[in-house]
Amino acid sequence: MALGKYTRVDNRRSSSSYWSTVTIVLFVGLCLVGVWMMTSSSVVPVQNVDEPAQEKKTEVKQEVVETNIESNTQQFEDNQGDLPEDATKGDGAVSLVQSQKTDNTQENEEDKSNEENKSDTQTENGDNKTDDGDSKNGDGGSDSETGETNTTSEGNSEGQGDSEENSNDKKSESDEGENKSESDEKENKSDLDDGENKSDADESEKKSEENSGETKDGEKTDGEIEEKVDQSDNKESEKSSDEKKEDDKVKNQNEVFPSGAQSELLNETTTQNGAWSTQAAESKNEKEAQLSKQKNEYNWKLCNVTAGSDYIPCLDNLQAIRSLRSTKHYEHRERHCPEEPPTCLVPLPEGYKRSIEWPKSREKIWYYNVPHTKLAQVKGHQNWVKVTGEYLTFPGGGTQFKHGALHYIDFIQESVPDIAWGKQTRVILDVGCGVASFGGYLFDRDVLAMSFAPKDEHEAQTQFALERGIPAISAVMGTQRLPFPGRVFDVVHCARCRVPWHIEGGKLLLELNRVLRPGGFFVWSATPVYQKLAEDVEIWNAMSELTKAICWELVSKTKDTVNGVGVALFRKTTSNECYEKRSQQEPPICAQSDDPNAAWNVPLQACMHKVPVESSERGSQWPEQWPARAEKTPYWLLSSQVGVYGKSAPEDFKADYEHWKRVVSKSYLNGMGIDWSSVRNVMDMRAVYGGFAAALKDINVWVMNVVAIDSADTLPIIYERGLFGIYHDWCESFNTYPRTYDLLHADHIFSKIKKRCNLVAVVAEVDRILRPEGKLIVRDNVETINELESMIRSMQWEVRMTYSKDKEGLLYVQKSMWRPKESETVKYAIA
Repeated sequence: MALGKYTRVDNRRSSSSYWSTVTIVLFVGLCLVGVWMMTSSSVVPVQNVDEPAQEKKTEVKQEVVETNIESNTQQFEDNQGDLPEDATKGDGAVSLVQSQKTDNTQENEEDKSNEENKSDTQTENGDNKTDDGDSKNGDGGSDSETGETNTTSEGNSEGQGDSEENSNDKKSESDEGENKSESDEKENKSDLDDGENKSDADESEKKSEENSGETKDGEKTDGEIEEKVDQSDNKESEKSSDEKKEDDKVKNQNEVFPSGAQSELLNETTTQNGAWSTQAAESKNEKEAQLSKQKNEYNWKLCNVTAGSDYIPCLDNLQAIRSLRSTKHYEHRERHCPEEPPTCLVPLPEGYKRSIEWPKSREKIWYYNVPHTKLAQVKGHQNWVKVTGEYLTFPGGGTQFKHGALHYIDFIQESVPDIAWGKQTRVILDVGCGVASFGGYLFDRDVLAMSFAPKDEHEAQTQFALERGIPAISAVMGTQRLPFPGRVFDVVHCARCRVPWHIEGGKLLLELNRVLRPGGFFVWSATPVYQKLAEDVEIWNAMSELTKAICWELVSKTKDTVNGVGVALFRKTTSNECYEKRSQQEPPICAQSDDPNAAWNVPLQACMHKVPVESSERGSQWPEQWPARAEKTPYWLLSSQVGVYGKSAPEDFKADYEHWKRVVSKSYLNGMGIDWSSVRNVMDMRAVYGGFAAALKDINVWVMNVVAIDSADTLPIIYERGLFGIYHDWCESFNTYPRTYDLLHADHIFSKIKKRCNLVAVVAEVDRILRPEGKLIVRDNVETINELESMIRSMQWEVRMTYSKDKEGLLYVQKSMWRPKESETVKYAIA
């Protein structure tokens, strides 16, 4: 234990000049006796006095180390984010200081009893040695004050105060102890040697603990605490350099049998390995690094398929199509998704250019973006599409409206004013749309048209539509229900759509009846309406009987003299009274268990669903007129229903809309640098209530709202507010041509998808449907954002913005023109 400060008060020496010769002789005899006594006492008492002190010091040091280990263990168990550093580490610091103070008190009492017997010569030697020790202690004190926390500073200042008080006590006691024996000096030497060994061990342990304390930010304060405790211990046990030289022999002997503190340094389970890591750790880290590198390196390849740059995986599965037993009902035009979706990238057409912006794109597109001329050759005389230099131009005509779609649209409303385009009628379904000029010009009347046509011999007809900036999907009236809810479309339109509505019990017309809103119109413009050929008359008669049987009222049958075509308009009933009065129950009423909203891979049935009549049922009332219906809460959302976000359904609906209005106005339209003049075709990959689309209703874009099949079925709400959308499974490809959307919006969809789908395949699908220079906005958890960013960068997309807060992130990227050079043959898509 370190000695306190000693100051020599006087230097008095006894004089024997007046002693008699007899006295001198007696003194010499007494000295001889004293030498004998000194020799006998220098061997035995040293061990007896020193052992208890050494044991106490070892026990205290072991307690300190155990306390530090417990403190560090607790640090990893506690949640550091929930507690301040002082709360998790302060108690440990206090307990260490208290243990140290106890150690000081015990050893001070022992030193007092020893010092009372010291001789004058011992005091002189002690004075010289203590001066060196004092300077040492001063240095150590200054070191211990560096980099401390508030909690540890208070504890150490207390300990240091005790040490100074003990030093003053020792100082006064040393003045009184001038007649100490040489045996006591040797005892103190032994004590000092032990203290020196203790100090050396403490210094080594301190260095080790400082290194371990710097390995993590959260542990650094612990390292500082341990450093200050050890330095305080050093103050009590340090000796001068002279004493160290004299006691090398004892020191070496103690190193052979290390004390408890030194034993901790040799215990590999509680210390690091210095500057060297273990082979096991090196090998493990290298294996993990290689696996991580392999995982993060995405070796993208081009899809080598028969469809080339027009590849739609679920519609071009040629292997599945070849195995079909029949194609009578257009089974070969329906979806046949591969078991393993492709992870390759679709090539670009040679000469591809950035798409022409809306509204110019409605009239012309780049030929090399959709390099197909067959449709122009077959339908050019009907003003569908023409090749004009490097452009494909669209005069705005169709089979039934050669002189333009707008005249045809106005003619329909003149025939039946109740249609009221853009007010009463907002969302329509256009069957067999061709290049979708009808839907393209309905935008001028504030009407949204969901146009669809099959991928058939009229090559790329819906691709023309999408390249023009007009909504369309590739689909067919075949053996399964369309991917829409029941009772959602205000109008269904068919202009020479080549669908045999009247056959097989009217199964296909009954599918239109399912998706048509009660009170909605079916607009049929085809040769049976106005021509008198035998086949046309036969079909008209069959259609008249069928529409009467399903309680559709023929409200108008007129002829357009300009285009030379006729149009028949039928209206769906709004009550069940007609169904009940039918003499023959054909087609039959669907079973009560048959859900009209079930639409994903559900086979068609030749039956009718009853019309809802309860005032709180969806379909019992016509929606609000546009544009009010976009913001108004649907009447059939009840407060007793719980919404997607946990509030009552009406509150949920309003909160969702307010949220997206803020996000769109403050971030998407103004804060992210998006050039919205280059954006036309938008998809919301997880639409929920359609709030994102509703917030964009005042700019020239349209939004395809997608409701995943494993999400809450909110698609009827989207249609109710005058928007449209579709059901989809994101583990499969979407029914659209490549390069057809300008912007994809993904709100917390990828984190859900990756739980059951191959995320790489989904990203490849995103790349397929997004145009070069198109935008992707992702809002998701940080883990998913980071994973997506890694994939997207590997495709050489441009990352425009990343942002994260509270484990939530935003990623805004732009697709590039880059395509990989290597290709991958997709066997099931090869003819």
